Amino acid sequence: MESTRLSRTAKPLNALEKEIYGWQMTVDGFGEVGQERLNGASVLVSRCGGLGGVVAYELAAAGVGRLVLAHGGNVKPSDLNRQLLMTRDWIGKPRMESIERRLKDLNPDLEILGVTSNINPENVEDLVGECDLVVDCAPLFEERYLLNEQAMAQGKVMVEAAVFEMDAHITTMMPGETPCLRCLYPEKSSAWTRRFPVFGAVSGTVGSMAALEAIKYLGGFGENLKNRLLNLDLRTMEMRTFRIQRDPKCEICSQL
Repeated sequence: MESTRLSRTAKPLNALEKEIYGWQMTVDGFGEVGQERLNGASVLVSRCGGLGGVVAYELAAAGVGRLVLAHGGNVKPSDLNRQLLMTRDWIGKPRMESIERRLKDLNPDLEILGVTSNINPENVEDLVGECDLVVDCAPLFEERYLLNEQAMAQGKVMVEAAVFEMDAHITTMMPGETPCLRCLYPEKSSAWTRRFPVFGAVSGTVGSMAALEAIKYLGGFGENLKNRLLNLDLRTMEMRTFRIQRDPKCEICSQL
């Protein structure tokens, strides 16, 4: 089990919640104490598209008490092959309204702070400050770098997940203990474009795994991908885990 846990307030369960989450509370090392930790936790998910939408859905299903969600724009037809919180009847309407509606259908007790814009320099500090943990699902490096900088500065753990075509990676970044995003990617790739090839099933697979990383950390059980990068090749169903190290000259985390 990871030894480093941020302090958080556990929230007691009512009778209905004990019934809803009864199966997962029998997971070894989790129990009712872990469920109460989830119930009292707040998680920021940056973008709730193909990847982040599944993260948010799984966290809501698991009983995380509060989600801080940042995703701008209106639903487009091209969203629907992978963004499972968007529906065809909502084309042309704000994505955040669809996101909140779908999550509330699943978990009416869920508290949602929905932001109708993507992560940007004006909102990132406040939004990271609202949460116990960050899950980075943004497609653009500009947003990812902003989240990374604030998560490190505020001492917040960040689950980093990304997909491209049939490939993906996940790691969990802990300030002062692990590499940060700048250690792994000192500069964004010049070849990166906003639109990229992807199946919804790839996003969904990785989104579920990223949600589990958050659940383990918040619930205080299991082992996170600390100082490890999990690479997935879903074309061949091969998974490999690599040890990763901090950059002693990193402009973001070297002084932590």
